[in-house]
Amino acid sequence: MSQMLLSRTDHRDDALHVFHNGRVWVRKGVTTSAIAVRGAVVVALGEAAEHLSAEADEVVDLRSGLLLPAFGDGHSHPIFGGLESQGPDVAHATSIPQIQHALRDWADSHPGGGWIFAASYDPALAQGGSFDARWIDEVVPDRPVWLRAHDYHTAWCNSRALALAGITAATPDPPLGRIDRREGGEPKGTLREWGAVDLLAKVAPHPSRESLDRALHTACEEQNKCGVTWMQDAWVDEGMDLPYRDLLSQGDLSVRSNLAFRADSRYWRRQFEGFQRARQDIRNMGQERFLDARTVKFFADGVIESGTGAMLEPYLDDGGGNGMEVWDHDELAEAVMFADSLGFQVHIHAIGDRAVRNALDAIEAAMRRNAGWDRRPVVTHVQIIDEHDMGRFADLGVIVNVESLWMQQDALMVRLTEPRLGEVRSRRQYALADLHKAGVTLSHGSDWPISSNNPVMSIGRAVTRKTDQGVPEEGWIPEERIAVEDAIDMATRGSAMQGFTEGFRGTLDVGRHADMVLLERDITAIPPDDIARTRVLGTWLDGSRVYER
Repeated sequence: MSQMLLSRTDHRDDALHVFHNGRVWVRKGVTTSAIAVRGAVVVALGEAAEHLSAEADEVVDLRSGLLLPAFGDGHSHPIFGGLESQGPDVAHATSIPQIQHALRDWADSHPGGGWIFAASYDPALAQGGSFDARWIDEVVPDRPVWLRAHDYHTAWCNSRALALAGITAATPDPPLGRIDRREGGEPKGTLREWGAVDLLAKVAPHPSRESLDRALHTACEEQNKCGVTWMQDAWVDEGMDLPYRDLLSQGDLSVRSNLAFRADSRYWRRQFEGFQRARQDIRNMGQERFLDARTVKFFADGVIESGTGAMLEPYLDDGGGNGMEVWDHDELAEAVMFADSLGFQVHIHAIGDRAVRNALDAIEAAMRRNAGWDRRPVVTHVQIIDEHDMGRFADLGVIVNVESLWMQQDALMVRLTEPRLGEVRSRRQYALADLHKAGVTLSHGSDWPISSNNPVMSIGRAVTRKTDQGVPEEGWIPEERIAVEDAIDMATRGSAMQGFTEGFRGTLDVGRHADMVLLERDITAIPPDDIARTRVLGTWLDGSRVYER
């Protein structure tokens, strides 16, 4: 543990804590030198806070660091992130032999015939992101293996898993899915999008309740380490709300959470009764500031690196084509209107410019049909936006959830994405500054475990648009960089707006709840390239410390 923070005191409803000797970022444009917290609530700032030091139960020396409102993560998959820690580590592998080594070691240390699951391998490690079952067979031939790519839209499995799923040369590509094949038509081992991946899901065992609880507990700890005290779980299937209810009942839910139920285009009409029932069950627990379920998630398309992001114009490789629309345009509008009519916030994954347009059309249709309410629709990722749609976000009151860590010219971009888009469209990716200038409310998202859940790294990427290695020197598409204060605002106030929590968190104004994060240095006053390397030293939820370095 760092000695920068004083020893922990017992948290009481009336305990007084004063934080000083650093910089306190109250909100964009407002900073001060000290803050006082009584119980869970901010009670004084600046000199008024300093004057309370003599009577405080605890005085925290910030040691010239920066105290901020705790971060919100407006798009994450916490349970998936926690589950990854329960299987082989393929996420850090930089080659196919390293993945093989990790799988062989896991199989040797966990003998038996059960399935092996792992996730977040790098799809850029194979040409076109197409991986062969035989590569896994070389190290684990006798038990089924199912790996997810780090986009979670693609699966790579071995021959045993293909056999159990009944996937053969005679198996047609299912609706909303594609099976990569060898020249003779045999399945290669790579399955793309829901329809294909579901062929594995139907025969593979589901994680136990205990395993899911443990995964969520791990995820909360990891989020707290990164200064996060509110998160949007953007992929909740049947039963995935139960771990949240378990941890809340046990007093172990250390990250405020909102759940987004995933609507499936193939059978969405049968799902909403369950969505409403789960939402009510959660609200009956009476702790909506810690756990709510107000959102429905829609996938409008896939991802560009797999050729499944829905585009207005065809791709330049892989036989062309415009990608995959997970929902028919009118069906998406109908489903969004229905969700909106039931008081659900909609949260739409849209990568390609066609998917973005479809998402905006659906939201506009809901606003026309249904009575007005504080709906705060969210469109997330928005990798490519057609110029004719740029102004529609602000006009419709759409919050754009931003994954800043993707704004880099890394191997995935160079090997898979840019060749499919071509130079002109590639220069239109992640138009963050344009959205900001258009007055759009922006919120930070990580999409963890697809990418890191560290908001400080995301802030650094939004400001520099450089890789971890610092290239290109001027930043990738540098005109789309934003100022550090705006990037912080996106991860604090912006995420609070997305989560309907701005009334009690997201800033450190007097009267707000003391959800706070302490950084080791003031990231607004250091070279932008150093922001991402800045460490979190402490995190507080309702005035109680939940992480200490």
